[in-house]
Amino acid sequence: MGISPSVTNKPGPGKPGGKRIPPLDGLRVLMIGIVSWYHIWQQSWLHPKIGSLSLDWLVRSGYIWVDGTILLSAFLLFLPWTRAARGEGPMPDTGEFYYRRTRRILPSYYFIIIVTFLSICLPWDLYRGNGPWMVKDLATHFSFTFPFFYDTYIATPLGAASWTLAIEMQAYLLFPLIARAMIRKPVAVAGAMLALCFGFRAWCLWALDDYGMVVNQLINFLDVYVIGIAGAAGYAALSARKEKMGRKGQAATAWGATALFIAAAAGMVLMLQHQAGSNGYPMIQGRQMIYRPAYALLFLGMVFGACFGIRPLRAVLGNRVTRFLSAISMNYYLTHQVIIVHMKRIHFPTSESETPNMAGEQPWQNQYTLAAFGISLAVAILITYGIEKPCGKLMDRIRSRKKPPVQAV
Repeated sequence: MGISPSVTNKPGPGKPGGKRIPPLDGLRVLMIGIVSWYHIWQQSWLHPKIGSLSLDWLVRSGYIWVDGTILLSAFLLFLPWTRAARGEGPMPDTGEFYYRRTRRILPSYYFIIIVTFLSICLPWDLYRGNGPWMVKDLATHFSFTFPFFYDTYIATPLGAASWTLAIEMQAYLLFPLIARAMIRKPVAVAGAMLALCFGFRAWCLWALDDYGMVVNQLINFLDVYVIGIAGAAGYAALSARKEKMGRKGQAATAWGATALFIAAAAGMVLMLQHQAGSNGYPMIQGRQMIYRPAYALLFLGMVFGACFGIRPLRAVLGNRVTRFLSAISMNYYLTHQVIIVHMKRIHFPTSESETPNMAGEQPWQNQYTLAAFGISLAVAILITYGIEKPCGKLMDRIRSRKKPPVQAV
């Protein structure tokens, strides 16, 4: 999952070009919700249906929505830079950029890693007495370098979902440099990033038989970042143009954007159904790399449609409920996979079979799925409002004390 920045940008509130972009709250919740549903399905094997309509393809391909969270992150990160280039605000300060990311992510992330280590990994001896592996796992998780090593990425007992945050943190480190370069020479910089990404991807597909260690490295997401950055530039330009349109022009834009959202969603369904038919990890991950630019473009179509669509669409995606769920989504994403695996480890809920997922045991599958969502949401709320936000306020107070006082002229 990708963990995108807060869905806020300047200037004024509540409009497509305003301070908040409420519909993106709903898209973020949808993306993270489907990814977590995929992880829960991996443990429960509950095949979802609505009447006779099977949604098995949706959960089987649920990992694809991580690409959407990364695209959304790139889109939101670049908006302040492209608006500044258009004269709509100051150029973002690099120090402030790093501080905001640190303030939002590190307190709860480190808390989750430490609690998981002390309350699950040690009591259940998940490192099997291997001290060097334990030290390496902790060190690489604290430094966001664990996706580089098999034993700390694929085999880690600290939770398999946090790799997305590691990729994002690596991208954050480079983003101010990339953003400024994009402002100055967009075609050259985008071309270089795409060439690096596609060259690496082509090598992976040609030279490797197992893509587990390469499919989700930062270099393999550079095309998603380029598409998200281009989308942000297009969004800023269209927002400015829309403000100058008459009522008929704005209505036509809204209906066109709604049609784009529907078309992108329909295309996504077809692509996901195709992806769900993949057989074995090499085919799954190979297709994931090959079709990644197409998925990114479809996600961008949904973003544009959500932002500029008709009022009912924007209301469904952007409201108080989706804003609240978006606020806790990072901690939900970071904790849910650890929670659902441990639920299976301690046999909660209780089951008649030792492998109730394989036996298709009911009502266990339904009970487990509902409990997995519910417990993960409750834990995310506690961490968001008990750790993340209080620590953020404390960091702000400490920072304000360190700033030199402003001298009167």
